[in-house]
Amino acid sequence: MTKETAVFYNKRWRTPAALLAAVVLSASLSLPAWADTTQKVVLTVQKGSSSAVVNGKSYTIAKPVSRNGIVMVPLSIFKKAFGSEIRLEGTSRVRLLQGPHAVVMIMGSTTAWIDGKKVKLPAEPQMVSGTLMVPLRPVAAGIGAKLSTDKDGKLSISLKVTDKSGSGNSTDPDGMSGKSRVGNSYYQWSINYPAGMVIGSGSDSENVASFTDATGRYYLEVHADPQSVELDTEDLLQQLIKDARLTGDVVLDQETVAQAPVPYARIVSRDADGVLWEGRLYYANKRLYGLYFADSDAIHYKDLDKYADLLNSFKVSFNAGDKNLKDLSSMENGLRSITNADYGITAAVPAGWQVNNQEMFYGSEEEGYLSIYVNSAPKGVEGTLSGWADRMKKWLEESFAADAYQIVGLTPVEISGVKGQILEVRYNFGDGWTTEYEVMVQKNGYRYYLEYTVPEGKEEAARAWKNVLKSIHIDYEAVPANFGRIGDADFLTDKTKMATKTSNVYKYHVDIPRYWTPISDRFDSGRVEYGFVGGSFAVESVKDTPAEYIVSRLKQYYNEAASGKSKLKVLGIEDTTFAGVSAVSFRVHQVKNGIGYTTRQIVFEKDGATHTVTAVLNDANATDVQKQAIERTLASFQTVE
Repeated sequence: MTKETAVFYNKRWRTPAALLAAVVLSASLSLPAWADTTQKVVLTVQKGSSSAVVNGKSYTIAKPVSRNGIVMVPLSIFKKAFGSEIRLEGTSRVRLLQGPHAVVMIMGSTTAWIDGKKVKLPAEPQMVSGTLMVPLRPVAAGIGAKLSTDKDGKLSISLKVTDKSGSGNSTDPDGMSGKSRVGNSYYQWSINYPAGMVIGSGSDSENVASFTDATGRYYLEVHADPQSVELDTEDLLQQLIKDARLTGDVVLDQETVAQAPVPYARIVSRDADGVLWEGRLYYANKRLYGLYFADSDAIHYKDLDKYADLLNSFKVSFNAGDKNLKDLSSMENGLRSITNADYGITAAVPAGWQVNNQEMFYGSEEEGYLSIYVNSAPKGVEGTLSGWADRMKKWLEESFAADAYQIVGLTPVEISGVKGQILEVRYNFGDGWTTEYEVMVQKNGYRYYLEYTVPEGKEEAARAWKNVLKSIHIDYEAVPANFGRIGDADFLTDKTKMATKTSNVYKYHVDIPRYWTPISDRFDSGRVEYGFVGGSFAVESVKDTPAEYIVSRLKQYYNEAASGKSKLKVLGIEDTTFAGVSAVSFRVHQVKNGIGYTTRQIVFEKDGATHTVTAVLNDANATDVQKQAIERTLASFQTVE
């Protein structure tokens, strides 16, 4: 592994770390002095026009074009407008650098990496008459710019750009001018700035920060992970050794340092590529802090001793009053920003929440969450805001028993200049009331539905709601540019609509409600399963196992559970006819974690295959509409020759 081609890995998870290897630093790896100012730069372009305007000054460019509705622009405009650095790596790979952001693209491929994360572009970069054309929206978002469109179709890309001036040719990609330490105020840590190294993009939740130098020789990561159980230095050492062995590293040296201001454990290891790492673990602030430092030129484990001053400067605290300390955290009011460039949506969520940008789901059902859906607006009355609210109310009525939900009220809201509404509701599956704010906005024929959910007792999520609402920004031109017709949300589908599914292997067909969500829907496999609000439906098919055996096992299980301390009651076990053959039907009711539900299982055998059909429905969701959907499905089940 050479300095020029070195790619280090996240020490904890073995995923490629984002390296800004193209940034030019001083050869001495020392921090230069400079002065800088920040200004807002606005670039304006228009499809089919060779004229671009940057803060009022006109330039001639290759004409932006539209490819399948995707606006493509010459990559060079980012350098001309914002001073972005463009590097060609090999014959087809191009890297665009802007401050802390890196966008890496491959000509002729929709695969790209933005700040180290693999993404799919809506169109592949391509050479057109000697000019490299790239999709505007994802590239602009990738370097931190904001994009808007006026009524005449002109596209404005705005970005705050830092002008550097002063002695020498040094740059300050991390804004470290005048700073000697760096840290994170949210995760409460700080360390001396590793001179000559560049701050990487870290992780979505900011719990990982990374640093690297221009040559690729040095690499440093700082981790901060929740850890409620206190660990002593021996526990920390064992964790380090375990992690090293799991990743195939060889431990060369190990020790515990109990006399340090914050006791820690330390190991030196060699990875599969021959690179030496020093790893340290600390416990403080109900967190597990990890330091991982690598020097690709180190040969002996003692070679890493020379970096002790840097690593010893690590503190599990953050002094907000220290003017020499740069804060890496972007958290504001306990929130952090999330973005989906394809749909043109940005917002902020509580800092500790999990992030799933692909599914646009943030948080968890246990702690609270924000979920975002974008769909095409239907025609007719239901396509209006009032019709949409009525449909949501009907969905609640269809999905929850009368005593299990409440409609609190409907209030107006304005999101990015477009008027919408918020439907506030409460519902209870049996384990406590949940409050849900359903934000509904529509523009250009598309609906934007944001669902913010606060479970009972989750004060952090409750306190954050107003700031989350204020943070929501929608670029309403993004979806029309990237998408065509987008189907309605599954849960709003008419509950009487069915789709016939067939298993050729197990020789049966069944009608499934279209509003049910498939969990496993390969009907030629041994098990299929669907979910819906408050319930599930499954068919499990096996060969060479008699129905009598499964029936006897179920009887034994249910009778033992009912006679024990579990909250299970057998409602009935009876012989019946199902799908035209003899079957045994089980009906039981039980309560688990406060949620009561009824399970119905039907077991029968036909042509060498035994089928177990299972339907589960919560008491809180046992509406006539839901029960009728299950009954239609059971009645439709037929075996075929």
